[in-house]
Amino acid sequence: MDTVTLTIERHARPSLRARALARGMRALLRPAIGRASAGPIDYAKAASFDKMAARFRPPRGTHVKPVRLDGFGAEWVHGPGVGRSREKVVLYFHGGGWISCGLNTHRRMIARLSAAAGVPAFSVDYRMLPEVTFNEEVLDCVAAYEHLLGSGIPASNIVVAGDSAGGYMAFASTLLIRDAGLPLPAAIIALSPMLDMDLEAKLAHANSRLDPTNVMPVLQNFVKEILADLDAKDPAISPIYADLAGLPPCYMSAGTTEILACDAEIMAERLAAAGVPCTLQLWDDQLHVFQMFGSALPESRAAIADFGRWVTASLPA
Repeated sequence: MDTVTLTIERHARPSLRARALARGMRALLRPAIGRASAGPIDYAKAASFDKMAARFRPPRGTHVKPVRLDGFGAEWVHGPGVGRSREKVVLYFHGGGWISCGLNTHRRMIARLSAAAGVPAFSVDYRMLPEVTFNEEVLDCVAAYEHLLGSGIPASNIVVAGDSAGGYMAFASTLLIRDAGLPLPAAIIALSPMLDMDLEAKLAHANSRLDPTNVMPVLQNFVKEILADLDAKDPAISPIYADLAGLPPCYMSAGTTEILACDAEIMAERLAAAGVPCTLQLWDDQLHVFQMFGSALPESRAAIADFGRWVTASLPA
């Protein structure tokens, strides 16, 4: 096996605006997370967030075209300044903990990511719990990839990306694509991905106490409910335990104090050990998927620009 280098990029000294935002989010989210850890998942409430987000418009100059696939939806998102060509594409899977969010919650960020990359994004509204089981959600993501291949876009012109649970989908779908013998995408990009459904490593990590949202108590109850009788250490359930050999180059980012930095760090080491080129960006004291804050934070703008550079470097000229 050829030796590969694991590249770790560290961005220190959060801006004053980022620190103020972290304090505000801590005060806002900790009580709500504490209440959520006490009872079962409210799936109806989780699903309502995407409906509420429909009122928020994407950046001026964004072009969106809905697409209907077999049993689920998607949309083409051409960010500001991105032409109508679809020869190259970012296949994007939204986050939301496998139960929440969707096209509406993520359209603004995806439009900015598209603009930074200079190519359109194909955003996927994969079915979620309780409509399908946890391990069935990824099948829609694979189907979306097959749809792009079937439309004539070569695999080498596709970057698979996602945030949080969508970062999980990016890895899990690519592993299924590899195992099915399909041509692999050019790269995987994951923002604050959760890749280990077993919580042992996260509980032992310093960030279980440092995470500004104090999410571990709710995560313990949450994972137990969404997995049901599935084995959290099964490689088909947790990509971090899978055979990673042969995957395309991977790029990940996370905040240094968020609990999912643990997953990104371990995954980066395992990718490198499997011979897969990997770059991990660690942003000091940034919130989970801080790219969602768009133009409001200098770190968000910088990270979105980096996403664009990763896409450009991964796709053919």
